Amino acid sequence: MKLKAQPKPPRRPPRATARTRRPLRAAVSRSRGAQRPGIPLRRRIGRRLPSLARTTAVLAAAAATAALVALLNGPWLRITEVSFAGQHHTSAADLERLLDAQRGTSVLALNTAALRERIDQLPTVAGTSIRATLFGRLSATVVEHEAAFVWETPSRRFLGAADGTIFAALARDAELQAELAVLPQIRDDRFVARLVSVGDVIPEAVLTTALRVIEIDPVALGSASLQLTLRLDDEYGFRLASASPAWEVALGPYGTDPTETGAEASARLDRQVAAVRTLFAERAEAEIGWVDVRNPGKVYFRAKG
Repeated sequence: MKLKAQPKPPRRPPRATARTRRPLRAAVSRSRGAQRPGIPLRRRIGRRLPSLARTTAVLAAAAATAALVALLNGPWLRITEVSFAGQHHTSAADLERLLDAQRGTSVLALNTAALRERIDQLPTVAGTSIRATLFGRLSATVVEHEAAFVWETPSRRFLGAADGTIFAALARDAELQAELAVLPQIRDDRFVARLVSVGDVIPEAVLTTALRVIEIDPVALGSASLQLTLRLDDEYGFRLASASPAWEVALGPYGTDPTETGAEASARLDRQVAAVRTLFAERAEAEIGWVDVRNPGKVYFRAKG
């Protein structure tokens, strides 16, 4: 009896290993259109939300802005009191007008530079300091120009600075204060003097000559006078006068000839002084009432009657 051979069992496929599984998974993924897993949704949402510190900072900034707006527009920190000091010749009404315009303005919004500039534009003011407090007080302290001379016209007396700027007006018949009485005083009777006002500038050549003439020592003229005065008019120009003994000297105009330099004007004045000294050496000054040295080379004089 023949025995039939038993069929062999089917051969099992080899067990998949890690090396064989990767291509398979990749192929399956490509076939299904799957994507590589990304960042979890929870983490993505967490990244987009602001942190607690950032949120706090934003809220604090918003609160500070709101507080600043409230301070600027609210009824707090407003200018309620104004004051000023340091003025002597400056008009109190002008200072009060400029400062009163700031009432109701927020202290934080006050433009002190602009206010200082407006006060400095007043003719008498050389500089200003401004101070504002959180309690609503605004104060200004002014520093005025220093007076260098007194310029007297037919209508007013004026105070002038060293650069010739007229910065203050005084009543003509008012008594000068002690600190002003010692300043050089020039009386200007010319027609143009009637137009002089605060803010004008005396021409440099005229002022330079006036200050030099008023400082002439009577001894340089050969005179026994103790005090000389200076006057300007349209006919004789600069006129130097003595009260005791009484006489006058006509020096002529200065500062009107554009071709005459400062050095030439100074030399002319020196020659005039020398001419008067020569005259007083030859004749007693008490006998002379009038001297004309507009041309120092040709001196005229008139004896007292």
